[in-house]
Parts: sequence; structure tokens; C-alpha cells
Amino acid sequence: MQSFRTEIENPIVEKDILELERKIHEFHGGKLDEEKFRSLRLARGVYGQRQPGVQMIRIKLPYGKVTSKQLHRICEVSDEYSRGRLHITTRQDIQIHYVDLNRTPELWAELEKDDITLREACGNTVRNVTASETAGIDINEPFDVSPYAHALFQYFLRNPVSQEMGRKFKVSFSASDEDTGLSYMHDLGFIAKIKEGIKGFKVMLGGGLGSQPRHADVLYEFLPSDKIIPLMEVVVRVFDRFGERKSRAKARMKFLLKDVGLDGFRKLIDEECKAIPFKTYPIDALEYPKIKVSELEAPKVEIDDIKEFEKWKSTNILPQKQDGFVAIGIKVLLGDFYTEKARLLADLVQNYAAGEFRLTLRQNILIPHVREDAIPFFFAELKKLGFAEAGYNKALDITACPGTDTCNLGIASSTGIAEELERVIKAEYPQYIENPDVVIKISGCMNACGQHNMANIGFQGMSVRTKDKLVAPALQVLLGGGNDGNGNGRFADKVVKVPSKRGPEALRLILDDFDANGNGKSFPDYYAEKGQMYFYDFLTHLSNVDDLTADDFVDWGNTERYEKAIGVGECAGVVIDLIATLLFESEEKIQNAQEKFEEEKWAASIYYAYASMVNSAKALLTSENTKVNTHASIIKDFDEKFVANGRIEVSGGFENMVLQINKNEPTREFATSYLKNARLFLETVEKYRERELAQV
Repeated sequence: MQSFRTEIENPIVEKDILELERKIHEFHGGKLDEEKFRSLRLARGVYGQRQPGVQMIRIKLPYGKVTSKQLHRICEVSDEYSRGRLHITTRQDIQIHYVDLNRTPELWAELEKDDITLREACGNTVRNVTASETAGIDINEPFDVSPYAHALFQYFLRNPVSQEMGRKFKVSFSASDEDTGLSYMHDLGFIAKIKEGIKGFKVMLGGGLGSQPRHADVLYEFLPSDKIIPLMEVVVRVFDRFGERKSRAKARMKFLLKDVGLDGFRKLIDEECKAIPFKTYPIDALEYPKIKVSELEAPKVEIDDIKEFEKWKSTNILPQKQDGFVAIGIKVLLGDFYTEKARLLADLVQNYAAGEFRLTLRQNILIPHVREDAIPFFFAELKKLGFAEAGYNKALDITACPGTDTCNLGIASSTGIAEELERVIKAEYPQYIENPDVVIKISGCMNACGQHNMANIGFQGMSVRTKDKLVAPALQVLLGGGNDGNGNGRFADKVVKVPSKRGPEALRLILDDFDANGNGKSFPDYYAEKGQMYFYDFLTHLSNVDDLTADDFVDWGNTERYEKAIGVGECAGVVIDLIATLLFESEEKIQNAQEKFEEEKWAASIYYAYASMVNSAKALLTSENTKVNTHASIIKDFDEKFVANGRIEVSGGFENMVLQINKNEPTREFATSYLKNARLFLETVEKYRERELAQV
């Protein structure tokens, strides 16, 4: 592996990239444990994929905004380091696959030339901040949430409070009460509101999908906009201290809310408020970059197929609150598009719109700020690129994660069945091409990256076993989920599990019954009226595995016989518990604390010192096989096992010393004394460990 150097002007970014390069060298040289290295690279957007020896790179694009210039840069990187395919995720990121690990620092440096980051796109961090794709143009929005989403993204990027949480943390912004940002399924969800002339948000807390979906609680009906960043910092600090760390399956915010209750969580928030550096954090929306629409006049064109054009207009044109402009939706099958056409699309939007795209939660592309008289021209140009298919955000527009194509956790194909279901709808249910009231989503496993358990009709990849112990790919059919708006949603019920090759027939039966008995109701209301057993009764015959054919053992999009193969999941990263490594990490955190102190960032310095002390305590508890599930338990157990019996002397007790963090304002004076205590504590722990090893 050749040494790599960046030409990045931002020294913080350059340090990040060079550190990744250094850690890759250490990993290859056997100096860095694989599990610890995994945690580090995940926090830098480098994610292992199903195929050995290559990586998936997740490019973090806050609230899905990407400029034409940035799209060109992403295309260059994909062509050079990957295979020219771009995949839009349900969190408005772009992923590229089959990247050589050794080239990831260089790839990252290339992206940063146009202000594109990989930092915290994966791992136990604050993930990409998502938002309604119509933010800034929505005819129903009280104000544009984009500046607020952007400010929150910037504040938490590289913030020490959110670097090593027990699990990932997801945030969304919704432009209006339609809640298209899906606040109810996020750790924190913000819905734009105006109260007595003040901009603010309804705040939802503790939602999530996965194998155990949880509807978020209402934390505030209204919170002024200058309070959202302080609130989130407090919430993240509480989650970092009290959230589960050992059991990955119970480590999300929703489980902490379930354990302590909303009132208990409010109490923890109140106790932590003193520690944060800002009690208010005004966000100046006027400083947000202004839209500049191209002055080029679009050429006049003749439309050959008027019927096709009108159908496309009816499904893919969105009104804008700005007079004379519309937004154009591009339906992207499975979220996949390719660099050759992406470059031409970037040029089209730069020359005849505002040079900006929004990637959507349904894995599509939205082009805002298109002049109404340019619609025919855009249709003609998009058609040349294969981007003029009707059905944007309609029933035909199926969401699917990558599934077994590339993901380690995929159990059954999600992309293959998605393509087949779209084919069935086009051929047999053309009326659903224009139907916005049926939402279909597919995930390759229970982790719900395809958001299947909040869909009207959802499919989850599974497997079934015959009496002869043969294994075939299967789909769990879920029904009745949906977004009711203003922070209210419904999660789908599991109805029946069927072999994957029967998925299309299941869809046919469901749509046929909806057509016959829906009586004008929305799909969620129709499902609620009929009830779970109604659907089970007319679908259950599809679950019989006694009559499987050879074709049933070959998954959609594959030619070889199905084999269930689940790798190690990387969504959360893994924290290594080797004592020496933990103590080394504590030293690094002390160094980080000193750096932040010298930069006069007192709160950041204090938090690094806190993390060092907890990490040092964790090291000794680990050496005695004590559970280290949460920061809170580490703090209490260290007092019990080391301080109370005199094995280690800490004046006033470890808990009292460490938790001074939430009893003091983040001042220079406190940062000085707290960092001093952290240094002394680490020295004490290291000496204890040396004595312990000497006696072995």
C-alpha cells in the first residue's frame, strides 16, 4: 500500500483522512484489532459488504441536497474507485460499492474537494440528517427547514458527544404537518410549526423500525428553533450515558425510552442541561445559500407522444410555492443510476434549473426550480436519459434495500422481488401507476433499511424450511402501516410468511381485494377495518411449503439455488474490550481533550475527559469480567468493585468525580480541573494494571 497525502485545505478534514490511512496501515500490519478497526472505519463511511475484500462507501448528503457540481465529483469518484453505479438510500445518502479498502482515504480526499463527507455516515454516530425533499418549495410549509437541518448536521459532525454511542442515532425534519420526513420513526423528529410568529418544531422522541418498531413519543408540541440544537445535545448525552452498549439488539434509543419512560427521560434531560455549552443556539436562516436559477431559456420542443407526456406530468410534476416554477420527480428503479447518465443530468439541471437536486426517502431524485414553460423540454431530455418513467411516489414506486445483492445481513433478495412486483403492477394493475395511496416497501432482513414495517404493503426477506430440511427464500408479508401526518403513524402487522416466488401472487390477492372492498378508503383504513385475520385467511394458503418446486429454491434475480448466508452486521459497529486497547483509547481521549482545551472549546474538552475516565473504568471492569452495558452502570460498578473496598483510591468516589460533568457549567475553570482529574485517574488505573500484571 502506497503512502497517501492529501491536498485538503481544511486541516480538520485532512487530519481525519490521514488518520484513516494510518489506521489502515496499522490494521494491515497487525497492530490494530479487526473489531476496533471496524468501529473506526464505519464512523468514516467505510462499510464491509457481502463480497469479501471490497467495501461499500456511504456518501453523507445532509437532507439529500446535492449540487450539479457535487454530482459530477461523485461520478468521477465512482468511475475511478468503483464501478460507476450510484445507489440512493432511504436516508438520502449515495452508496458506491466494490471499493478497495486501501484506496478509501484517497477517495475521501477527492470528495472533499467539493465539500462532500463520509464522516459519520455509518457507525455508532449521528447518521445523515434527513428531511422532506420538498423543503424550501413545499406549498404547505410554514418555513424552509433546510437551514435548520444543515445547522444541526454541522453542529454534530465530529462532535465528541456523538462519536462512540451504543448505537446509531437518526434525526429527521418534516416541512409540514404531512410529516413526509417520517418523524414518528426517528430517534428525534422535528416537524415545522409557527406559534405566535415564532418559528419552531413539534419534537418527536424515541421512534424506530427494526425488528421491534416503536412509535415516537411527543416530547414537545412546540419548541422554538433556537432550542433544537441544545435539546439534541442533551438527548445525545443522555443516550450516550444510559443507553445499552453490550447487547446490540437493545441498544437503540427506543429501548432506553421503554426502560425509563418518557417522564424518566425528561428527568434525565433536566439533570444534564447544565453541562451543555449553549442554552440557546439561534440559526440564521437568512445566511443559508440563496437559490440561483439559470437564466438560460429552455429550447422549444415538439412532444411526439402527448398521451405519454400528460401521464408523466400527472405523476411526476410537483407544484412549488414559488410562482412560475415546478419540481420534477424522477422515479429511480431501486435507487440505482449510473454515472454516464448522471453527468448529463447534472448538466441539464445546471443549465436550465438551479443546479440542485434533492435525493428522496423513497430513493428517487427531485429537481426543484424548473420553469413551467420548460416542462416539455425537460420531459424530452429526461426521456433521452431514461429518466421519464411515470409513477413518481406512486404505488408503482417500490422502495427496496440492496438485500442479498451486497449486504452482509441480507436473508433474501429485495431488489429482485421489487423488480418483479413493479412488472406485475405495470402489466396487470396499470391504474396503480397513478395511485399515491398505496406504498410498497421491501427489506432483505428484519433491520428494515427498506422501511417495510411502516409501509401499506411490506415484504421482509426471510427463509422457510421444508419437512425434508430444505431451505428456500421467503417473504414475510406485512400490511396496514402508514403515515397519518403530524407525527402520527401506523406500523404494519405481520400477516403471513410465503416462499419468495409467491410474493407476486400475494400482491395480486391483496390489490384485488382492495379494489373490490376498499370502498374509497385509504389502504391503512381499509386494513384497519378488515383486521389482520381477514388477510391471513385469504393469504395463508400461499404459506404451504409441501408443494414447492425447483424454482422456489432460486431467489428472484438469481440463477443458482438459494443458500442462506448471513454475515456479521456492521450497522452499529463493535467496540473492542481488550484492556490494553481500552487504556490506549483513554490516552487518545486525553490528547483530544487537551487539543479542544487549547482551542478554548471547553464543553468538547470536558466531554473527551469524561469519555476517558469512563473508558479507563471500563478497562478494569472488563479485566474482571464485569458487565459494561452502559456508561451509568460502569460508573456505579467501578465504585462498588474498586473504590469502596480500597483497591483504587478516588477521593469522594468515582461517581461523584465523573458526574461533575452535569453539575457544572462548561467553563475554562471547570475544564481545567476536570481534565486534570481525568489525567490523574488514568495514571492511577495504569499503575494498578501494571501491579496486577506483575503479580500474574
